Amino acid sequence: MQSHEVDYEVFGDDLQFVEVELDPGETVIGEAGTMMYLEDGVTFESKMGDGSEPDAGLWGKLKSAGKRAMTGEGLFITHFTNTGGHGKVKAAFAAAYPGKIIPVDLAKMGGEIIAQRDAFLCAALGTKIDIAFQRGIGTGLFGGEGFVLQRLSGDGMAFLHAGGSIRAIQLNNQTVRLDTGCLVAMQPSLQYSIERAGNLKSMFFGGEGLFLATVSGSGWVWLQSLPFERLSSRVLANAVGPASDDSRGVLSGWLERS
Repeated sequence: MQSHEVDYEVFGDDLQFVEVELDPGETVIGEAGTMMYLEDGVTFESKMGDGSEPDAGLWGKLKSAGKRAMTGEGLFITHFTNTGGHGKVKAAFAAAYPGKIIPVDLAKMGGEIIAQRDAFLCAALGTKIDIAFQRGIGTGLFGGEGFVLQRLSGDGMAFLHAGGSIRAIQLNNQTVRLDTGCLVAMQPSLQYSIERAGNLKSMFFGGEGLFLATVSGSGWVWLQSLPFERLSSRVLANAVGPASDDSRGVLSGWLERS
């Protein structure tokens, strides 16, 4: 199915939202709970499926919903359609935490990208949302995103959300190492693996986590500076109270002797 051709504009700096302009009959699909506002003439309906395969039938819709459940998302996707018939109208979408919106023209990305499971915000109707299994049990267990990621495919616009600031890097037979939670999306031409973060002391006291992600090959990769897990863990740590210096010193001394 060819994707609808939607126009858009991104507003804001650190708390962004995207405003999508719909011609009569055009539709944009959005993750549940991401809608910010709608102009008069836009109607919406929650459906079990992304609408990329209108003839899939009940079994196809159930299978699509099951795949979304495996990525940790809801079973339903909301479809927003310009049914007013009196010119262009707009619908706006925003994420639940501070960050940036990444507009991705799938046609210019070879028709497909791989994204972390909570990155999808909205997309033009015709975009297929599927799952992408991690290769290797180490990547699945320690990659920060579980065994599955989201696969977005099509030829239209898709919009991702990520925390903090965004860095887009084009690799040319190169490798970049990063915190496992900082990966937002990448082209499927890239290889993604997990490696141990140094020696035992560095793993526990380096502050960089137990494992690092390695992305290599040729293609685009998008990184975020503030993963939601990092933000939430810092808030919880401050609420509970920092660990005492004495306990850190005892454990550090034990590791140096071992």
